[in-house]
Amino acid sequence: MKTLNCRDAGFDCNAQIQAETEDEVLAQAADHASTVHGVLVTPELAEGLKTLIREEA
Repeated sequence: MKTLNCRDAGFDCNAQIQAETEDEVLAQAADHASTVHGVLVTPELAEGLKTLIREEA
């Protein structure tokens, strides 16, 4: 399971995104960023988010 914490991306937000693949995490993160924070996830931002995704046991 892969996990991304919104707070790690610099937002004051406790959301945690979990999915089986990195691509699924990024898709969910893009949706969350857009709907909750009004931020468009560009390819450059997505690359940065990839470095924040952690593998959970």
